Amino acid sequence: MRAPRGLSAEEAALWERVAATITPIHPVRPKAKLAEVVAIAPPAPPPKRVKGRVPPPLPAPSPTPITRPLEGHGLDSSWERKLARGAIAPDVTIDLHGMGLDAAHTRLNGGIAQALAMGARVMLLIAGKPRPHDEQDARGNRRGVIRAKLLDWLAHSPHASRIAAVRPAQPRHGGAGAVYIILRKPR
Repeated sequence: MRAPRGLSAEEAALWERVAATITPIHPVRPKAKLAEVVAIAPPAPPPKRVKGRVPPPLPAPSPTPITRPLEGHGLDSSWERKLARGAIAPDVTIDLHGMGLDAAHTRLNGGIAQALAMGARVMLLIAGKPRPHDEQDARGNRRGVIRAKLLDWLAHSPHASRIAAVRPAQPRHGGAGAVYIILRKPR
């Protein structure tokens, strides 16, 4: 980053006129001169206009990427070992299998809120197996829709900050048709 170039005499005079019309929120130190204040923080020059054309707008700030619970680790090694061995017993089970999208989304958010209120740490969420669809299938691409939307729902959930991790469930808890949602302890 380069050091500011300073103001020309013409820019300084213009700045003096603008500054005279402003009432500061926080007064400047009484001994500081306007030239010192300007030298500290000169305003960015306005975009140059080319005859007959307006400069393109400044690019919008990129949105903060959403961290999806499955992508971050979120668990220490003892939790990972317990999950791998199947030594985890879910505190709460929610079954979304067979529900429509809106009902499943509402039930998921309500179930997480209820589990958090109960102090639960491990939720078993049954969502059905993700299945590729066949073109001749009468249901078309409707198979496995809840499971396909699950991680997005969790990432955009009002409880996303309280979800430590999402992991595949053990076969005795539903296997590929279910996931564990590990909730953070309340702070």
